[in-house]
Amino acid sequence: QVKLVESGGGSVQDGGSLTLSCAVSRSSYSKYCLAWFRQTPGKEREAVATINVDTSRTYLPDSVKDRFTISLDNDKKTMLLQMSSLKREDSAMYYCAAFAYYDSTDCDGRAGRYNHWGQGTQVTVSS
Repeated sequence: QVKLVESGGGSVQDGGSLTLSCAVSRSSYSKYCLAWFRQTPGKEREAVATINVDTSRTYLPDSVKDRFTISLDNDKKTMLLQMSSLKREDSAMYYCAAFAYYDSTDCDGRAGRYNHWGQGTQVTVSS
């Protein structure tokens, strides 16, 4: 079983920075993909960063890869999303998500693969 708890959301001005944190409680005997998604009303959840806990390989879409960084702390119990040069269009509810796998996989951004979700944390960017 996996439990995910996000924190760190808030309001920031255009061009500012914010770091989101996701506390991860998981079995140490499984491999996992972790990810950050965001969603605004009326739109589908969009992956903004993924990380493979076993290989540390990351994926970020072009829309954020020069501004966002995903990382894990040394004990792999906290996932961070460091966001800089924030824009109004980055405003959304941000969720951390996870799924377990048993062989090898690419941790892509398809939301349907992730079966564990946190409650979300709101990020608002204003001018």
